[in-house]
Amino acid sequence: MKDSNFLKEHNARSMWHPMAHPADSLANPPTIVTGAQGVRITDIDGHEVVDAVGGLWNVNLGFSCAPIKAAIAAQLDRLPYYSTFRGTSNDAVIELSEELRRFFAPDGLTRAFYTSGGSDSVETALRLARQYHKIRGQGQRTKFLSLKKGYHGTHFGGASVNGNANFRTAYEPLLAGCHHIPAPYTYRNPFNEADPAKLAQLCLAALEDEIAFQGAGTIAAFIMEPVLGAGGVIPPHESFMPGVREICTRHGILLIADEVITAFGRTGSWSGSRHWGVQPDFMCTAKAITNGYFPFGAVMIAEEVAQVFEADTSGAAAIGHGYTYSGHPVGAAAALACLAETERLNVPENAAARGAQLFEGLQALAEKYDIIGDVRGGHGLMCALELVSDRAKKTPIDKKTIGTVQEVAYRAGAMVRVSGPNIIMSPPLILTADDVQIILSALDEGFAAL
Repeated sequence: MKDSNFLKEHNARSMWHPMAHPADSLANPPTIVTGAQGVRITDIDGHEVVDAVGGLWNVNLGFSCAPIKAAIAAQLDRLPYYSTFRGTSNDAVIELSEELRRFFAPDGLTRAFYTSGGSDSVETALRLARQYHKIRGQGQRTKFLSLKKGYHGTHFGGASVNGNANFRTAYEPLLAGCHHIPAPYTYRNPFNEADPAKLAQLCLAALEDEIAFQGAGTIAAFIMEPVLGAGGVIPPHESFMPGVREICTRHGILLIADEVITAFGRTGSWSGSRHWGVQPDFMCTAKAITNGYFPFGAVMIAEEVAQVFEADTSGAAAIGHGYTYSGHPVGAAAALACLAETERLNVPENAAARGAQLFEGLQALAEKYDIIGDVRGGHGLMCALELVSDRAKKTPIDKKTIGTVQEVAYRAGAMVRVSGPNIIMSPPLILTADDVQIILSALDEGFAAL
């Protein structure tokens, strides 16, 4: 490895960082992480902190999961790569497909289409949704509905159904036929409604209205996160996703659950859809499927949808879509080991307990600091603080102030993520009670420094 001086000097000189202004990365050098163990990361200066970001929502089992590392190494020796395009397959991906079928059986999902990550999974689900309707002779069903504040990756399809202007404006015009309804976001919504149950009904009514306006027969699918993640951790009322499922079923619209973040235990349930008692038609997964150790994803497909494709005799169901690394054997081996360890540890149980502890601690911080306008969480290990300069007016905080909180918290022992006015936390699901206290204490120091 090059020495620390070289790395610091060249950090952003020849590299553009995702989700950042290139000039900002030069002016404010990013933290250089050089090591990790358990739930902690170590930077180039030897400073160790609890990683309250969990890599990027994906290192559910921490950074020291030996079974996954061993599976990757063994698979590299045995078969480092082969394509799964028509005519070839590999043993690891066949075994994984059976394990995922078993794991997702309560969600009604029985087939897997493999991808390289979350954005790929969303793109795949959108494409297959359109193709499904074409096979059934309803080719006019091409539109997509989604939630404002929702996040669905960065491909053109995903950006088009995204509900955040930050991921859209610079790249427009986007995919035609994508329409958005208000999110069940109690802190800010066009209805000025703070009651979660009432807001859920208003958003469902808005969905019905949009379907009537567009024409149900023109809509392919509705895509949503069971708990909105990157948009600021926005959990809907328990009635919302079941209401969406009922409306979609009634109008012949497919429901795509974007579970790139929520699958495999983060919500305190094995999947976000299961958390709300809903069976989707497609489920997008990635991130925690390999604990972040290998870029890999899978779109899980409902039995009823699979039957439409597999019963086709016209040729319309031939899938003209896929990736070089779809079903990568090393990724499949990593996913097999990760799934086994995830189940062995029963991570939803700890995610629920530690998530409740973190949420309670964040609420206590909100009582102490007026800069905290809203605390969101209560469903596993995904929480957010929305910061404001004026609590009564809900005026969003400026970038410098929230940056100070993050920087001081990091020095005090915890890495947290900033997104707009939000501080977002998505730590590994193996977090201990002591780790939670470190995160809360670090944030306390961050706010006290203002």
